[in-house]
Amino acid sequence: MGVKTSTHPGAAGGALTADGPGSVRNVVLVGHSGAGKTTLVEALALASGAVNRAGRVEDGGSLSDYDEIEHRQQRSVQLSLVPVEWDGIKINLLDTPGYADFVGELRAGLRAADAALFVVSAAQDANGIAGATRMVWDECAAVGMPRALVITHLEAARAGFEEMTEICRTAFGGDDPDAVLPLYLPLRGEPGPDGHAPVTGLIGLLTQRVFDYASGARAEAPPSAAHRPLIDEARARLIEGIIAESEDETLMDRYLGGADIDLDTLVRDLEKAVARGTFHPVLAAAPASDGGRQGLGTVELLELITGGFPTPTERPAPEVTTLDGKPCPPLACDPRAPLVAEVVKTSSDPYVGRLSLVRVFSGTLRPDETVHVSGHGLADRGHEDHDVDERIGAVSEPFGKQQRTMPHAVAGDLACVAKLGRAETGDTLSDKDRPVLMRPWVMPDPLLPVAIRAHSKSDEDRLSQGLARLVAEDPTMRLEQNPDTHQVVLWCLGEAHRDVALERLRTRYGVQVDTEPHRVSLRETFGGPARGRGRHVKQSGGHGQFAICEIEVAPLPEGSGIEFVDKVVGGAVPRQFIPSVEKGVRAQAARGVAAGHPLVDVRVTLLDGKAHSVDSSDAAFQTAGALALREAAAEARIHLLEPVAEVAALVADDYVGAVMSDLSGRRGRVVGTEQLAGGNTLIRAEVPEIEIGRYVIDLRSLSHGTGRFSRSYARHEPMPPQLADRVRAEAGRTG
Repeated sequence: MGVKTSTHPGAAGGALTADGPGSVRNVVLVGHSGAGKTTLVEALALASGAVNRAGRVEDGGSLSDYDEIEHRQQRSVQLSLVPVEWDGIKINLLDTPGYADFVGELRAGLRAADAALFVVSAAQDANGIAGATRMVWDECAAVGMPRALVITHLEAARAGFEEMTEICRTAFGGDDPDAVLPLYLPLRGEPGPDGHAPVTGLIGLLTQRVFDYASGARAEAPPSAAHRPLIDEARARLIEGIIAESEDETLMDRYLGGADIDLDTLVRDLEKAVARGTFHPVLAAAPASDGGRQGLGTVELLELITGGFPTPTERPAPEVTTLDGKPCPPLACDPRAPLVAEVVKTSSDPYVGRLSLVRVFSGTLRPDETVHVSGHGLADRGHEDHDVDERIGAVSEPFGKQQRTMPHAVAGDLACVAKLGRAETGDTLSDKDRPVLMRPWVMPDPLLPVAIRAHSKSDEDRLSQGLARLVAEDPTMRLEQNPDTHQVVLWCLGEAHRDVALERLRTRYGVQVDTEPHRVSLRETFGGPARGRGRHVKQSGGHGQFAICEIEVAPLPEGSGIEFVDKVVGGAVPRQFIPSVEKGVRAQAARGVAAGHPLVDVRVTLLDGKAHSVDSSDAAFQTAGALALREAAAEARIHLLEPVAEVAALVADDYVGAVMSDLSGRRGRVVGTEQLAGGNTLIRAEVPEIEIGRYVIDLRSLSHGTGRFSRSYARHEPMPPQLADRVRAEAGRTG
């Protein structure tokens, strides 16, 4: 690709405003934690002139001014946007977390982007690409998203550029490894005392030029004679790979016939193949050397992004419907069209308030205009559906913790919007006169339960509002108020996700919480028939209390609930008090009869009783009914019922044995397996919920980060006697 230079308008601290969709590139950086994504973003910002050599802009902002939690944990935990400019093109760099617990942020980045840079570490990936990274690659391939690879940490001694390129070709090439080839080869300097030769430059395989970064600035020179054998072999392979993807079917015949294909044709075909998502170039990158502004490979990468990655007009927008679900025509990425945008991230700023990061798919987003907010079908996670008009505040772009005001955001661009009090991540913003709804992207299910309680009375007063704001920011989190256990439960994606959520509650919303063991919703039932007599007789001056009733309790099939049958004869219990007995029985059943868990699946038959003409009352017979049920329970065998979940675990074939063995150790019953494409197996099992509280963590460990699972409630089953006795004993100690 040709050499280009940045014009940097706005690089000194002003916002970068795109002239139109054709002058925008939206690029998401993907890779596991520690691969060097954030360092690469900073290097690209430095090379483009967005920051100075100290990593700052003239208004004092810094790319290192991220979330305070990220500073403490030394890793990215949220999606961040860094806009830079190169050759008159605005590049929105979307830096995503690499840790599996924050896959929701990654998916938001994929939604907002039109192309992906997969960042691969020569130090960490020498033994093979992480399974989670391969899964994201497959997701991108399924929607035809253009992809390129950047190899970092070239100073590592474990694997060199050539070795890592072959690893990438094997992992990502599939049936066509020649679709993954390097555009440049690293140029190494003199070996140091440890025998390791540092990478000081790059050799362009198409241009056949050497780009030397040893001085901290990119210098161009012709290759030496010693470079020719290396260039010729790799260049021939690259040209064949490009020509194989060319739309000109005669090009391969001409090349094989000995014709010399001109550089402009090769570059043009390369850029088209990259934009189509059929060819995936491999590049190398490293931070700038001491005193240098241009890090190794940064200029080459910026050239690839601006020349080879598609504009927003070249990528299809998500489907849209009317608010009642009727299909709409495909969106046009046109600034003059009606507004359609989507909130891809929600965050809180201590000074500005709630900020919504928005991708504009159609129309132009302007400050202080009224838009329609609609979405988003996640009521089961504590996110209410929205169908309201809201007036937006300022439109800006982030730079670290700074917000730089934008006059508007055109179709294809990304921007932050202030003062959207109702909009949450995944919601659609549209013209208030033509409201529409975008098809939501797939959100991962939170499967790690975290039971919390307020640390103090003052925290209790703020807890509800803090939790509401927390889940509004993060649609991968689910808030549950369990009516059976009376616990407040945050469902998270993993331990790191949990830790960040609790830390944000404390530092951002001023709410200190304590965690407690998560309890599943147990039930109780009778193991056989039993009888009970409830006698409530008291006299303390004036009207007394008198009620006696006799009941019989019999177990029913699962799912029957509580049945109440009246078989009283002769008026032993007056008709007006029979509903009172039933009310007392049902109230006691809800409280439980053995370990404090609701009683289910029994028939309670009222057989007989006694009443007093003066002292009997509704309250007295309610109490007698409850006492009768407790007495019957004392004479019967009570079973504790535990919830059983249907679990579907998707794992690579290599881990099927370990996963099935682990499920058996959790008292699980494997009910079937299904062989899927790509060397994966779907394992279906029924497992007691009490055994899978941490399964999201354990499965990730068993499958080296590649396994995932879903769960759904199946039924309640009797708990093993030894475990039931332990639960009853625990209930006795705490009760």
